[in-house]
Amino acid sequence: MGFFGQSRAWRAIVLACGLAWFGSVSGLRAETPAAATPDLPAKPAEPFGLSATVLAAGNLHDKWLGLQRRLDDDMVQLALCDGDRDGCISPAALRLLAIVDAARQREGRAKLGEINRAINLAIRAVSDEAQYGEADVWASPLASFIRGAGDCEDYAIAKFAALRLAGVAADDLRILIVRDALRGEDHAVAAARLDGRWLTLDNRRMAMIEDADLRNYRPAFVMDRDGIRRYVPAPLLSGIAAPVAEPATLPAPAAAKIAAAAMD
Repeated sequence: MGFFGQSRAWRAIVLACGLAWFGSVSGLRAETPAAATPDLPAKPAEPFGLSATVLAAGNLHDKWLGLQRRLDDDMVQLALCDGDRDGCISPAALRLLAIVDAARQREGRAKLGEINRAINLAIRAVSDEAQYGEADVWASPLASFIRGAGDCEDYAIAKFAALRLAGVAADDLRILIVRDALRGEDHAVAAARLDGRWLTLDNRRMAMIEDADLRNYRPAFVMDRDGIRRYVPAPLLSGIAAPVAEPATLPAPAAAKIAAAAMD
């Protein structure tokens, strides 16, 4: 989008200031090492408490890397606008920062809920085919706010970015692809870890649901600053018998064929 000139130069400035998007979180939140205590439950490494294997190649891997680069560029633009609201020439950045500002005034679950609710209201649900004429487009947060529209993964990506800007540690953020057995499609949501538990931020609902309480979802992929991983085959999260394991397929109205791309 290039609102502020050469992105590589600006990215170097931001990195020097400790605002690296996918790097250390120390620039966004001071961390004090806590003494080990047997009373605190161990944090589950991934939502759903399931193992996941690294996806090191393929179209889906490359798509996530490309999105990470666009997230870096958006972070530079947002950091500059955050420091100079009057000089910011990106209305999309200002709208997203207004959501982040409201979340910064809150703590814990209220912070996460503020971002979930506000982004659900800020973006209109539109399929990639209707918006771009393509089956599978992963838009950056500013691209989604410029258009004011997107599908499920665009909501999830925007929430992922807004949570990071609001001070949530990168280690506590994920984007998830799950198979929705009731709708017969795959679906993307953001996830944030709070007090050792993973909460999902879904464009289909205003209330945040803990991963253990989700129903009729089969975890497929998990993404974060370190890359993308495929969940080991798992049953539906509903207590009902799951069908025989099958490759995830992504109909156009959902996250659009990204699981099939992972097999390429």
